[in-house]
Amino acid sequence: MRFFFACAFSLMLSTTAMAQLEVMISGGFSGPYNQMLPAFEKMTGIKVITKSGASQGSGPKTIKAQLAAGTTADIVILSREGLAELMEQNKILPNSDFDLAKAPLGLAVPAGSPKPDISTTKAFADALIKAKKIVVPGSTSGIYLKNDLFPKLGISDQIIVQVTERGTQAAAILAAREANIAVQPSSELVNVPGIDYVGTLPSDIQLIQTFAAAIVMNSPNQASAKRLIDFLSSPNAAGPIKNSGMDVVR
Repeated sequence: MRFFFACAFSLMLSTTAMAQLEVMISGGFSGPYNQMLPAFEKMTGIKVITKSGASQGSGPKTIKAQLAAGTTADIVILSREGLAELMEQNKILPNSDFDLAKAPLGLAVPAGSPKPDISTTKAFADALIKAKKIVVPGSTSGIYLKNDLFPKLGISDQIIVQVTERGTQAAAILAAREANIAVQPSSELVNVPGIDYVGTLPSDIQLIQTFAAAIVMNSPNQASAKRLIDFLSSPNAAGPIKNSGMDVVR
C-alpha cells in the first residue's frame, strides 16, 4: 500500500512537472513578462514555452500569420489592435482577454548621442528632420507613425524611415548606429543596451497602446492559461510594468 501511494505521488509530481503552456508574445509586454515568468514557473511547476511575433503588420512573423500557418499557442499577448484582428477571425476564446499594461510611444538615440528636445510637436518634428535616418517597427506603432503621423506633420519627404518587422530589430539597428533615432513603444526602448531613452512623444501626437493577453481558441490548456493571465495581471506585476517603461492599467 505504501508503495502504491509513493507511486501515485511520484506520478502526480511528474504530471505537474510536464505541464506546459505555449505563449506567443509581441515585444511591447516582453519586459514585464520576462521578469515575472520565472516566478510563475517556480510557483506552479508549469513549463512555459515562449514564442515571438509582431502584433500587426505584414510578413510571416506576425502573430496572426503564424497562427494562420499552424503555429500552436495557448496564449497570445499583443497590442489591442492586433488582438482585435484575431478576434475578428475567431482565433480567440470569447471573454478570455484581459488588459495587462499600457505603453506610450517614446524616442531613443544611440548611446552617448545628444538627446534632442521633443517636448513639443514642433520640436519632435524638427528633431526627426535633423536626424534624417529614423527606424520604426512595422507593427502597430510603425503603421501609425508612417501612415498617419509623419504625413500629418508634413515631414515624410524630409526623412528616411527604415521599417523593421520587429521592435527588437529597430532597437538593434539604433544600437549599431545604423539609424539616428528610433520611435516605438517606450517598453521596447528602456533598459536596452546601446541606446539612450529620451522620453515620450508630446500628448497631442501620442499613441498609447494597450497590451492584452487572451486564450487561443481550442487551447487544450485553458485552466493553466488562465492561471498565467491572472498572474501577469496581479498586483505583483506593477513593479515589472513600471520598470519596463509601461503604465499599469487602471
